[in-house]
Amino acid sequence: MGVVLISPEELREELAGRKIHLLDVRWALGDPDGPQHYLDGHIPGAIFVDMETELAAAPSPARGRHPLPDPGTFEKYARSWGLGAGEPVVVYDATGGMAAARAWWLLRWAGVENVRILDGGLPAWTAAGGGLATGAEPDPAPGDLIVRPGTLPVIDADAAAKWPGVLLDARAGERFRGEVEPVDPRAGHIPGAHSAPTTENLDSTGRFRSAADLRARFTAFGDGPVAVYCGSGVTAAHQIAALAVAGIPATLYPGSWSQWSNDPKRPAATGA
Repeated sequence: MGVVLISPEELREELAGRKIHLLDVRWALGDPDGPQHYLDGHIPGAIFVDMETELAAAPSPARGRHPLPDPGTFEKYARSWGLGAGEPVVVYDATGGMAAARAWWLLRWAGVENVRILDGGLPAWTAAGGGLATGAEPDPAPGDLIVRPGTLPVIDADAAAKWPGVLLDARAGERFRGEVEPVDPRAGHIPGAHSAPTTENLDSTGRFRSAADLRARFTAFGDGPVAVYCGSGVTAAHQIAALAVAGIPATLYPGSWSQWSNDPKRPAATGA
């Protein structure tokens, strides 16, 4: 899958020598103020990308809270960010890559090879001495990127129900166990899934754990092909990025629990 991460130091060095498209993907469940966070301070030259409108189709019970965008619509947005064929892209947020990984995954799914996640995000950038710009950046010249969807694999609910290998649930453990469910209609998890909270992909500084640590983490769940889901297909992309760092390919179930739990015919397991 190629290189997944770039450090703040590597990014500063590369920015000094060539054009890199920077996408600011600050978003978190319950925090609608990503655009204001961007205006208050972002990596110079970065373009703000809106999770809800640019990285997902409209929500519905049948498709989930963050369905994959229509390829033609996604291509339009990617071109509006200035992206062109073969040009490097770096995505970041301020939450350890939890939102930025969705942009990384979508661009990889769309056929963009040179896209990396800024390890540690904006906090790591400023801690390494990186400066910030305020206000809005000028609109970039439109790009000519051609979206070719399907480079990364996906599955639907039927395939998730009978997944032949390891199915990972990337949500917090209490949601997996069915103890709480703050946003979706039913609590619990897909029967047969393993609890693998996305937060455990990161170390205490908010950066991805080492490849060796991540590989040990994921291989402990068992053998066979790996598929991942979460609440709505956003943080599951972070899990797939962590798996890629560990050298393990994985498949995304985009509808995730928000789709599954809206279908009364689908069973919900609880407990550990």
